Amino acid sequence: MTQHYLLESALLPQGWVHDARVTIADDGRITAIELPAAPTAAPPPADSPAPAPDSPERIAGVVVPGMANAHSHAFQRGMTGNTEFRISADDSFWTWRTAMYALANRIEPHDLETLATQLFIEMLKSGYTTVAEFHYLHRRPDGTAYPDPNPLWAAIDSAAAAAGIGLTLLPTLYQTSDFGAQPLKREQRRFALETDQWVTAIEARIATEARAAAARRTPYATRRTGAAFHSLRAVPLDTLTSAARALRAIDATLPLHIHVAEQMKEVEACQRETGRRPIERLLDTGLLDAHWCLVHATHTTPAELTGIAASHAAVCLSITTEANLGDGFFDAARFLALHGRLCIGSDSQITVDPAEELRWLEYQARLHRQQRGVLADAAQTHAGTRLWSHAAECGARAIGQPTGTLAVGQRADWLVLDADHPSMAGAPLDTALDHLVFAGGRAAIRDVMVAGRWVVKDGHHPAERPLHPEFSRLMRHLAARST
Repeated sequence: MTQHYLLESALLPQGWVHDARVTIADDGRITAIELPAAPTAAPPPADSPAPAPDSPERIAGVVVPGMANAHSHAFQRGMTGNTEFRISADDSFWTWRTAMYALANRIEPHDLETLATQLFIEMLKSGYTTVAEFHYLHRRPDGTAYPDPNPLWAAIDSAAAAAGIGLTLLPTLYQTSDFGAQPLKREQRRFALETDQWVTAIEARIATEARAAAARRTPYATRRTGAAFHSLRAVPLDTLTSAARALRAIDATLPLHIHVAEQMKEVEACQRETGRRPIERLLDTGLLDAHWCLVHATHTTPAELTGIAASHAAVCLSITTEANLGDGFFDAARFLALHGRLCIGSDSQITVDPAEELRWLEYQARLHRQQRGVLADAAQTHAGTRLWSHAAECGARAIGQPTGTLAVGQRADWLVLDADHPSMAGAPLDTALDHLVFAGGRAAIRDVMVAGRWVVKDGHHPAERPLHPEFSRLMRHLAARST
């Protein structure tokens, strides 16, 4: 059913506005946005036809686009807070990875659905309205295949449906343990897929989604399939190249993601094995375009940043995870100056909060340059507005979802900020996103809409309370097994 709303205040592509009338079709897309007519000097003629009666629902507060979470590993929600103790003076990403593998090999399909449902609810309440799930759990822990349909993939689909979040599933190719096509280790067995099997499964999902759309089985177009290559450690470059071309023949706009250059150990190993850095190797292929997303890209040279920006590929940063793991520092200021596309993700779920990701993106740059407002620019001087708008739009493009702005043709994914919340009280409209990002404004997120459907109202999600006992039981079980 067509819905009509009157937004008291909202951020549209042209800027902040008041009293925008928004029409949403039954498929969740925005079909019209009307702004108040400019006042005229003379009243309308007496015989002018009366305006058509309507009664749109008035939305008090400040409406802003929902954020795209461009990089998530849902199963890692099961270890949040359980690895924050020192093992040795040499703790690093690589020692953390051992704990992550141990968790990955304890997760059963039902566990994954519980974890992902809880996580997706947390994402919605924090301001993420769609998520790209970089999914490399494919097999049983002993390495044997599940029967089709794969219950681990189905667990993510079911969790997204239960939570009401938009989902781009990125089935992930993972075949080797290191450069030089080293075989997978025992703890990596459940990540394995053959290339043809992977391509065929992705093609089948795309076909199923197309049939469902043609049959109009759901009013909310919130599902999308993409693909991911875990890393150049895990996928030899010749395999990556041929597989990417096979996928492009199926869908020329398919989102393609890859972890790259997250740790210096990875960069150095790639150089020893191939004579080139990981991002240099990707740029050499000529494959990168606007449908690619490079995750982390932490250790990049100025020339590599220039090459990525010129290719129009996005870079996804997960600042809280990168800081938690001691990855390093990405030069966001240089990349944005090159008109590069940046988006954000929650990655290991250390923190599920887009405002925190963006705040620390700016704060890293301030600490590095010893300046303020580093990532704002002349076109948008408010750092919060610049960061939120840029990440929302670029993130949506990177995961192939029609979101990121409040515009005709886009899906109606939005947040309503309570203008009377203490974190927002008295804020001029053009500082609303500054308050959200820099002044604890996440608590002001009152309502959340995805595809024209309210999924959070007054700060509550309808599934969170019924889910709580099962989630708590699972977390106690996982914590006990990890100690």
